[in-house]
Amino acid sequence: MTNRPRGCLHIDELRQLVADGQIDTVLAVFPDLYGRLMGKRITAAFFLEQTLGAGMHACDYLLTVDMEMDVVEGYEFANWASGYGDIHCVPDLSTLRQISWLERSAMVLCDLHTPDHELVPEAPRSMLRQQLQALAEAGYAAKVGTELEFYLFKDSYDEATAKRYQDLETSGSYIEDYHILQGTKSEAYHGAVRRQMDASGIPIEFSKGEWGPGQHEINLRYAGALEMADRHVIYKHGCKEIAWQQDVSVSFMAKWDSELAGSSMHLHLSLWDPEISTNQFVGDVRIDTQTALGVSPLFRHFLGGWMKHAPELMPFYAPYPNSYKRYIHQSWAPTVLGWSRDNRTAGFRIVGDGPSLRIECRIPGADANPYLAMAATIAAGMDGIEKRHEPPPIFEGDVYGAAELPRVCTTLHEAIDAMDSSAFLRQTFSDRVVDHYLHFFRTEQLKSDQAVTTWERARYFERG
Repeated sequence: MTNRPRGCLHIDELRQLVADGQIDTVLAVFPDLYGRLMGKRITAAFFLEQTLGAGMHACDYLLTVDMEMDVVEGYEFANWASGYGDIHCVPDLSTLRQISWLERSAMVLCDLHTPDHELVPEAPRSMLRQQLQALAEAGYAAKVGTELEFYLFKDSYDEATAKRYQDLETSGSYIEDYHILQGTKSEAYHGAVRRQMDASGIPIEFSKGEWGPGQHEINLRYAGALEMADRHVIYKHGCKEIAWQQDVSVSFMAKWDSELAGSSMHLHLSLWDPEISTNQFVGDVRIDTQTALGVSPLFRHFLGGWMKHAPELMPFYAPYPNSYKRYIHQSWAPTVLGWSRDNRTAGFRIVGDGPSLRIECRIPGADANPYLAMAATIAAGMDGIEKRHEPPPIFEGDVYGAAELPRVCTTLHEAIDAMDSSAFLRQTFSDRVVDHYLHFFRTEQLKSDQAVTTWERARYFERG
């Protein structure tokens, strides 16, 4: 009771709030393949009388449609031949919380079940649950933090659409990394996000300007992996809703402008004992020659597996063709697969010591689905522990200049090929699940390949 974040609810507390007239709507939601929240608004009384015990249903096509909600053929999971039936949405009451930025509303995340009452294996939340179960069986728990960057615009979403997303005005006029003055200029928005999230069961640490004009970051507190993924998607969704309420807009595109810094989702992870009392990454093995920091063999093997499989995991970290435009030399986004102590040029940065010792992966973009990114990460690290993979030698200096190190994938085409040929991913998640996501990523690539862009018209309209 005392350790619960403010805004989180027990079911009896929800009943009392409903009885008092303080809540009249419950949003029952689940993340789709993109990490967007799908679901229904349910009258609170009906939720307590019916949905709480029986769950609800939604069309299974929601795990196959694209960004525009186009029906995409070629999925085995759901298709015209099967009639696009229902999936069973089962509320996870540990996620029940009041949503302070919406009037008289609560929210609960749902797991997706098959008619046989099993988790739908293709669902992002199911995939993370599966890996956390395997982690628990091995005697570990994972604590995770995500650092999510975004751009704030003075244009509303409707205005941005009317402009066809051209000539948008960022909230800041110059690079505002750590700038308090620039942060003050947009505090009406960022302050609202901090306060509303903190009141809605999503504890906030701090906010700061980032390396682009109008770019910002609001950091959530470290948590268990599933809780962190849940907080992440609610936070991202809430940022958009609060922006809409204020007639401004935010974007989590990995690269919204070719001239400006991209937006990342730095992923911090450490392994703990099941009681979450001891960081299992801490040990007596010296990490490098410059510091006295010690790590455990578990740390080395987890990092070794993570780095070994990183190319195969890239679609889970960078899911769209646009995602790969972020990986530019000396842009703060990694271009090679190296690791280093407290070094922001490295794809894998080792930070903290003692209980705070962790691995930061700087590869994922702000557009990544956190459930998929975390599930793939844990699977790769556990494979490293099982097979005792060792990481390459630690790198000291500017990792961007390390010509001898392997590069991150530079296109979604390349990443799809690496994922398709991964025996490790197929063994971990099954052919069925991997093929489901390959079709998803290929659909995104195909839509991009077929699009005629503003850049192409400007370049070729007259001179081509």
